[in-house]
Formats: sequence, structure tokens, C-alpha cells
Amino acid sequence: MADVSPTATTTSGGIVELRVHGVSGSSADQVLNRPYVQQVAGDRSGGFYRPRPGYPDSTGTGGVTLEAYRWSDLPSGTAVRTLSLVFLLPFMLCNVALWMHPAVHGWKNVVVALCRVLALTLTMLYVLSIVGVAVDLIAWRCMGTPSCMTDRSWLSWLGGRPTGLRLGVLALVPVAAIGLVWWLSTRLSHSFDAFRTCEPAASKHRLSAVGQWDGAPLVGRLRSVHVAAAFATLDGSLLAARASQHRSSTMVVLLAATGAVLLTCLVLLIAVRSIDRTDPAPGMDAFFRGLRTIACGVTILVIVHIVISPAPWSRSRSLPGYGAIVAWLFVSQTVLVVLLAVVVIWRRGRGRPDGIGRPAPLRALGAPVLVTIAAGLAVAFSAELVYRTADLLDGNGTTADGLVTSPPLAYKWAIFGFFLAVLTALLTAGVVTVLTRGRRWRAARAIVAADFPHAPPEAADRLRQVEQTVARARFTERLEPLTVVYAGLAALGLATSALGLFHIFPGDVVQQYVGLPESFVNFFIGTGSYVIAALVLGLVIGGIFAYRTAGFRRYVGVLWDLGTFWPRAAHPFAPPCYAERAVPELAKRISYLVDQGQGVLLTGHSHGSVLLAATVLQLPARVTDRVALLTHGSPLRRLYARLFPASVNVSALEEIGERVGWRWVNLWRDTDPIGGWIFAAHRAGDSETPAEPAAAVDRRLTDPLDVVPPPSDSVPPPILAHWPTESEEAFAQAARDLIARLHPDRPGAG
Repeated sequence: MADVSPTATTTSGGIVELRVHGVSGSSADQVLNRPYVQQVAGDRSGGFYRPRPGYPDSTGTGGVTLEAYRWSDLPSGTAVRTLSLVFLLPFMLCNVALWMHPAVHGWKNVVVALCRVLALTLTMLYVLSIVGVAVDLIAWRCMGTPSCMTDRSWLSWLGGRPTGLRLGVLALVPVAAIGLVWWLSTRLSHSFDAFRTCEPAASKHRLSAVGQWDGAPLVGRLRSVHVAAAFATLDGSLLAARASQHRSSTMVVLLAATGAVLLTCLVLLIAVRSIDRTDPAPGMDAFFRGLRTIACGVTILVIVHIVISPAPWSRSRSLPGYGAIVAWLFVSQTVLVVLLAVVVIWRRGRGRPDGIGRPAPLRALGAPVLVTIAAGLAVAFSAELVYRTADLLDGNGTTADGLVTSPPLAYKWAIFGFFLAVLTALLTAGVVTVLTRGRRWRAARAIVAADFPHAPPEAADRLRQVEQTVARARFTERLEPLTVVYAGLAALGLATSALGLFHIFPGDVVQQYVGLPESFVNFFIGTGSYVIAALVLGLVIGGIFAYRTAGFRRYVGVLWDLGTFWPRAAHPFAPPCYAERAVPELAKRISYLVDQGQGVLLTGHSHGSVLLAATVLQLPARVTDRVALLTHGSPLRRLYARLFPASVNVSALEEIGERVGWRWVNLWRDTDPIGGWIFAAHRAGDSETPAEPAAAVDRRLTDPLDVVPPPSDSVPPPILAHWPTESEEAFAQAARDLIARLHPDRPGAG
């Protein structure tokens, strides 16, 4: 971290207002609302900025020193990192799912183990999809069919070669794919290594682990396990094909070695306490690295055996054993998802998993729901890759269903299930929107009527717009059942993929039991394939624009910023956790300012308030005694307490308030679809009122300020919704109150 420049040093005993933006990717001058700024610490990815001295209005409310922390380039600061987030999306979602489990005391390790085993199946599926393209479709099917080789000079050089040589050479493609994710998982985390801390955690809550906990040993062990399992998956695919044609003692030994590697990987992931050790364990780490090395060596031997094996290869339509391996993997994922859901539902009923004190019929299901969505996306992406390659190789055909290069049945079922899940979820969303519209609008009318009781008749249209905004903002609470419905359908789609083991086609089943013609089902599968292709293309384009266009990052970057906030504890190939740098960097900066005799007013908008919450939980008491907290548009209670009940709950929020001496103000609006209240809504008629001093934290803002134009304007004030509030008088008033409480001897305090 760079040192503060002499020109930026504040006078001892002053106040520094440190602003942290949300996921919008705002520039430093926008966060500070000052045109001329300079960087005083940090670097281009994450830096601290202040207004340039000497320019008018370079200070904040009450003459405090303004400072902003800009972190928006940490999760997506380079083109490689941004595009990697697109292709590693299923891995990222699976990793986030581990942090969404409820506070299942005594069963936490079971939930973690299930999430990690499911994450391992995603890596295996990734390898199988590359094997399906390179080894099955190209090496086995296309190169073995003269009609497929026609006009394809890029394949003809290997087309007339022995089958074993073709398989061995094309097996290098999945080897390279494994090396790619291996390289990405190590390269992308280098920029955060210098910000790890060895200091003990200051809080017992899991939120304090973000940025405090050194996850490097765990990620390294998980990486070794996943790399070993990836190579073993490739070995198993090649050996299954060879075993169906010929058996030998060499092949039996290689099969035993491959099975031993996979079994060891499974056992290591289930042994949660051992793999999670943070104390130095050179012997354990050497064992994990040794397992990875052995897997690499076995892969070399398997490829050599496939190439030099003299036994002939009999022809078959597809790579022997490949379709069964894919189908069994889908079955395994379905079983694991069901087990995870059963454990979470059973254990969460023994307490209050949301930490809020109300019944939560759908809450705390985030882990099984999100891991199912991650698996569904991984299956869809893999199926689309194989299906689209098959269609490309048989470009002269009308459909891939009856052609030589037709993909395995399990992939067809996967595409069919994915399309039905998406279509049903969209229809359900439409139904829920219609059914809840009346209730949401009634609540919105009551809120608007209480806020603007004396609105003139000519403001009717503006009142309608405000009511519509409030009604739409309240739809956030309806997303939980929709995601549960989609996850259930996605799990059902995974289960139906097992029908591929019995050579049952989707068209036959639907025609027999539903009555729809087989051609209509094939149209569904083709349409689903194009939907998945459009989704992948949209993610790629979105990632590129998010990197190049700061404004577009406001919409696309939300997923990346929220998904990469949590440390890698389930999948090592997920994008690195930028909070491993942002939170320790904020803690160090705040401690430095306090040690210089400054008081620090922390102001965080949206996700910035989450970063500050994790930071406050890490600060020692000597620092928090000189810290106040101002949050606005904060999703801490509305989203994070629902989605991550074991990490963000009332107990953790109360500890944050106690650490800062309850010098905490939270500003929120009813028009905001993301942010909300922390402890109490303070609406008219609300019965929930927490005990002091938590009751004084939340301040509800009327939005808009009025529904009629002021005398100096021709249009009414805008509806701000989730927009930052730094330029509002309510923000300035809250800042003045906190500054007075933070520094009682300042003029005008009290």
C-alpha cells in the first residue's frame, strides 16, 4: 500500500469521512462528488482518493476530510479476469452456495462436504464435455467416418491413423483444458496474496472471516484434489473405451490406480476438518501435491497405453462407455443435491436459521438452491458444447439426432430439461407477478398515501409512478420462491438425464405419455440448444462490455461483485475473492488514520456497506472507539441475512453496532429494490421495534422528496430508488449527527 502523500495528511484530532461505493463501478470523483481528486494510497485496482487541496469545496460535511476507497476494478479489472468470470460462472455459483447454508450446528461439516463433492462433480463434468468433443465426436466418430472427413483438411492428417493413436493425440485437448483452469486458478489470485494477514480474528461471526481468514492452504489443497480428479476422469473415459474392446493386466492396474485416485479425492473432501486446517501442515500439503503428481503420471501412462496397445478396436457408433459415464455423473449430482436439501431442511427446522426470529419456510435454502442452479448451468453449458460441435460436424444434416456424430442421450435429456426448467420458471414468474400485484400495489398505495397525504390532484400521475416503483421494489421478496421452483425443475432435469442409460429418447417418452409428436420434442431440444448458446454469448458480450464500459458494469458487474465477495472454500477454480484484499486494505487504512489521531466516519453504499461490516468486525477496540458507521442502500438485512444466515444475522449486526458504540445510522427508501432497513422499518403502523439503541439505527427516507415541482423547477424531484444519497440533506444531517457523537468536543456537538 502506498503511503499518504504529505499534502493529504490531516491535522491530528480531525475527522476523515471514508466513503466506499457499491457495485456500480463509480469513479473516485463520482464517489466524492468532487471534480478534482488525487490518489493517496493503494494502486489502480484498489486505491484511496481525496479531493485535491487548494480547490473550492474540498472538504465534506462540517469541514471533515473526504476520502474514497475505489475497489471496482478488483473483481473485474482485466480482460482475462473478466472473461474468466464468464466461463467459470458455474464454479463461482457453487462456491457461493457453500456460504449460504444455515447455522446447522453439528451438521455444518456434512453440508460443507456435500457442497465440496458437488463442486468436484462440476470439474469432472467440465473434463467430460471436452472429452466428448475431442475424443468422442472428433477422434472416434468423425475421424472414423469417411463422409465426416470430407472437406476437412484440418482433420485429414490424422483421419487414416490407427484408432488408438487418434484417441491418444486428441486426449491432449482435455489435458490442455485441465491445464487452463489450473493456470487460471493460480494466476488470478496472485494480486491478492500480499494482503493476507496472520492476526487472529477479532469476531466469532463468519462474516469476519472474509478477508481475515488465510484461505491459501485450503485453496491449494482443493486445487490439488480437483486437478487429480480431473485427470482421473480423463483416464476413466479412455480406459472404459479400451476395456470394452480388450482387457489386459496393464489395463487392470491402470483402472485400479484411476479408481484409487478418485476414491482418495472423495475421502479427502469428506474429511472437512483435516482439509480446513490453517496451521502449518507440511506433511499434509505434500500428500495433496503427491496425489496430484500421481494423477498426472497415471494419465501419461494411460495415454501411452491407449496409443501402443496392439489389440484391435471394433467399431461402434459412439466412444464405448462415454455415454454411461456422463449419465451416471448426472445421477450422482442429483443424489447429492437431494441429500443436501434433505440435510438443510431437516436441520434448519430445529432453530431459526434466518437469525431474524420469524418463521422462514423458504429461507436458508440458499445452499441447495444455488448449487442446483450451478449444476444446471454446468450441465447446460457442457451439453451445448457437445451438441453444437456435433451439429457443426454434421453440417449437411437436418438434425443431430440421427447422424453419426449425434451427442450422447444424456446430453439431449439435459438440454431438454434445461429448456423446460427455464420455460416453466418464466411462466411461474409471470403467474407470481400477476398474483402478487394486488398485494404489492395495496402496500405501495398505503406507503405513498402516508408520505404525501396532501398531494394536489394534478400530482396523480406522479403518485402513480411512485406507487409503481414501490410495488416493483417489493418484488424482491418474491424472488425466493421463484428460485426454489427453478432449482427444483433443474434437479428434475438432472434426474431425467439418467434415462439415457436405458437408451430412451426424450421424443419417445413425451410422445407416449403426453401425446406430443417426436418432431415437436426435437424442436424443443434444438430451441433449447440455441437458448443456451444465446445465454453463453450474452455472458461473453456482457463480460467484455463490463470490462470496457463503466456504465454497463453497473448492471452486469453486480453478479461478479457479489459472487466473488466470498472466499474460495468449495471450488478452487472459482474466481478469487477480492475481499481478501479489500477488507484487510480497508482495515489497515482505518487503523492508520486512527493511529494518526483521526476519527473515521465510514460511509458505505450498497455492497460497500457489506465490505465495511466485514471490516468493522476485524478492527480492534482501540480503533472502533474512534469509528462511526453510515450505511445507505444497504442489503445487509434484506438480502444477506436471507441468503447467508450463518454469516449475516441479527447477532452479527448487533455486534457491529456494539463495536462502533452504536454510532451507526442506516438510510433506506421504500423505492429501493436492493437496500433496506437493518433493525426496524419505522413505517407507520409497524409493530416491530427493537430495543434501544438498535432502534435508533434506521432512518427511512421519503422518496421522492415531493411529487410536485418546487417553485424553482418545472419537474418534480426524481425517484432515487437505489441511487447513493451523498448529495442529499438527509445524508449530511446523518453525517453531522455521527460526527458529533464521534467527536463530542467539536464545535456544535450535541
